[in-house]
Amino acid sequence: MQNQAGDLKDGELLQLLKELESSPRITQRELSSRLGISLGKVNYIVKALIEKGFVKASLFKESNKKSAYFYVLTPHGLEEKAKITYRFLKRKMREYDQLKEEIEQLKKETKDRF
Repeated sequence: MQNQAGDLKDGELLQLLKELESSPRITQRELSSRLGISLGKVNYIVKALIEKGFVKASLFKESNKKSAYFYVLTPHGLEEKAKITYRFLKRKMREYDQLKEEIEQLKKETKDRF
């Protein structure tokens, strides 16, 4: 699903899916604020997730606001979230190893100078 939901990075898409999973009644405006992306982009991404079958949206029955939705990750959406989590974790571990190596190299370089 990488780059198919509004060119979000795995980390951003993962955060969006986590927000929807933990706060099914969240509004798109709240998502926009929490994730630091535009409301239009959130709308586009949520629609893409719904079209792909990763998220199901239902209107609140008790809500008097016609735009109040309840978002639920589908089994397919939960599976995709797990895949994204794996890719994200794998990338972060690679970055961590590279950073750790760079730090060790810098320590060696500065040890001789100070």
